[in-house]
Amino acid sequence: MKTQIARFLHEEDGATALEYGLIAGLIAVAVIAVLGTFTTALTGLFGRLKTLIDAN
Repeated sequence: MKTQIARFLHEEDGATALEYGLIAGLIAVAVIAVLGTFTTALTGLFGRLKTLIDAN
Protein backbone atom coordinates (compact mmCIF):
# COMPACT_ATOMS: atom_id res chain seq x y z
CA MET A 1 0.00 0.00 0.00
CA LYS A 2 2.84 2.36 0.85
CA THR A 3 4.45 1.82 -2.56
CA GLN A 4 1.16 2.57 -4.32
CA ILE A 5 0.80 5.86 -2.44
CA ALA A 6 4.41 6.79 -3.23
CA ARG A 7 3.84 5.95 -6.91
CA PHE A 8 0.66 8.06 -6.93
CA LEU A 9 2.48 11.04 -5.42
CA HIS A 10 5.22 10.84 -8.05
CA GLU A 11 2.80 10.45 -10.97
CA GLU A 12 2.90 13.53 -13.24
CA ASP A 13 0.32 12.69 -15.92
CA GLY A 14 -2.48 14.40 -14.03
CA ALA A 15 -0.40 17.53 -13.51
CA THR A 16 0.39 17.69 -17.22
CA ALA A 17 -3.28 17.37 -18.12
CA LEU A 18 -4.12 20.11 -15.64
CA GLU A 19 -1.49 22.40 -17.14
CA TYR A 20 -2.84 21.83 -20.65
CA GLY A 21 -6.34 22.56 -19.37
CA LEU A 22 -5.19 25.83 -17.83
CA ILE A 23 -3.43 26.85 -21.03
CA ALA A 24 -6.54 26.06 -23.09
CA GLY A 25 -8.65 28.09 -20.65
CA LEU A 26 -6.32 31.09 -20.90
CA ILE A 27 -6.36 30.91 -24.70
CA ALA A 28 -10.17 30.82 -24.66
CA VAL A 29 -10.30 33.89 -22.41
CA ALA A 30 -7.87 35.72 -24.71
CA VAL A 31 -9.92 34.86 -27.81
CA ILE A 32 -13.13 36.05 -26.15
CA ALA A 33 -11.46 39.31 -25.10
CA VAL A 34 -10.12 39.95 -28.60
CA LEU A 35 -13.47 39.18 -30.23
CA GLY A 36 -15.19 41.48 -27.76
CA THR A 37 -12.82 44.26 -28.72
CA PHE A 38 -13.32 43.80 -32.45
CA THR A 39 -17.10 43.40 -32.23
CA THR A 40 -17.63 47.13 -31.83
CA ALA A 41 -15.22 47.94 -34.65
CA LEU A 42 -16.82 45.41 -36.98
CA THR A 43 -20.31 46.66 -36.18
CA GLY A 44 -19.23 50.20 -37.10
CA LEU A 45 -17.55 48.99 -40.28
CA PHE A 46 -20.59 47.08 -41.48
CA GLY A 47 -22.81 50.02 -40.57
CA ARG A 48 -20.72 52.33 -42.74
CA LEU A 49 -20.71 49.80 -45.59
CA LYS A 50 -24.49 49.50 -45.38
CA THR A 51 -24.82 53.28 -45.54
CA LEU A 52 -22.55 53.43 -48.59
CA ILE A 53 -24.42 50.62 -50.34
CA ASP A 54 -27.81 52.14 -49.58
CA ALA A 55 -26.65 55.53 -50.91
CA ASN A 56 -25.77 54.02 -54.30
